[in-house]
Amino acid sequence: MGIQIVMDHTGDSRYFFDQTDREGLAKAERRFGKLIGQGFTAATRTATGDLNIVRTFDPTADETLFYPRLVGG
Repeated sequence: MGIQIVMDHTGDSRYFFDQTDREGLAKAERRFGKLIGQGFTAATRTATGDLNIVRTFDPTADETLFYPRLVGG
């Protein structure tokens, strides 16, 4: 079971998908592309617990975290 966690100003939203289901994978890939297109950064967790920035959808990733671009000033 894969999960996409989307962080925003209201907290987070979690989207679970079955990694063996082609329709579920297609939906997760479309969500990935949409979020990246909106400026979110995507990261997957490594075996040691660190985050690794990704720029393409990885259907084997158990967890992908999306966080908005930080704006400072």
